[in-house]
Amino acid sequence: MDKISAGIIKQDCLQDDIYSMWIKCPQIAEAAHGGQFVSLYSKDSARLLPRPISICEVDKKAGAIRLVYRTVGAGTKEFSLMKKGDSIDVLGPIGNGYELSSSHPILMGGGIGIPPMLQLAKELSQNGIAKENISVVLGFRDDTFLLNEFKKIATVYISIDTGNVGIKGNVIDATKEYGITGDAIYACGPKPMLRAIKEYAYEKDIPAYISLEERMACGIGACLACVCNTIDKDEHSQVNNARICVDGPVFKADEVVL
Repeated sequence: MDKISAGIIKQDCLQDDIYSMWIKCPQIAEAAHGGQFVSLYSKDSARLLPRPISICEVDKKAGAIRLVYRTVGAGTKEFSLMKKGDSIDVLGPIGNGYELSSSHPILMGGGIGIPPMLQLAKELSQNGIAKENISVVLGFRDDTFLLNEFKKIATVYISIDTGNVGIKGNVIDATKEYGITGDAIYACGPKPMLRAIKEYAYEKDIPAYISLEERMACGIGACLACVCNTIDKDEHSQVNNARICVDGPVFKADEVVL
């Protein structure tokens, strides 16, 4: 991977602190698939470390990728102020992404773990899986986003903290309430949600593939700042750890300790 300068095609504010950015980067778009991420670099030399952001959509024909992210600090705030025609340094795609091995998948996304589920749903649809066989369960805090995009390619169920739409509760509550079934779970979201999904998948005896969120430093596997605990020992280091950035971010749920 080489760090490249990508042009911003457009950027929109989806809600208070959620932004959608399309960037032109043909070499990254050609190689990218659902579950991977890129590292974005600040123009401020005082901010040396890149910000990892999941890939929300890939348009290989246009040579572009879409990033949907939340502003949580100075770096992402800087990105949110960028406009069409600006450039940004980007490295990627990074990580392993999801394996498309299911014929009746259940996709679960929570919070800012929702955007990467969109590209995964698109790839499953492009593989010939019918809309009614792709179940997407989305967990929101208050306001919803990306719903229209999901509804074009999947059957969508909503859980939300406020209870003003869908099921009041979390993605597991919605899965049980709606009687959603499938042969595999694909998920991305906060650790408590992933922990509950791991337990649910064990109860239902179906595989679950989870994308772990973690603070990163280098983003290329050199610094060991984003390790997670694993069931088995790493063959090289002989410790029960894996690097989320390059060994993941997607792991089989029964392979990691949450």
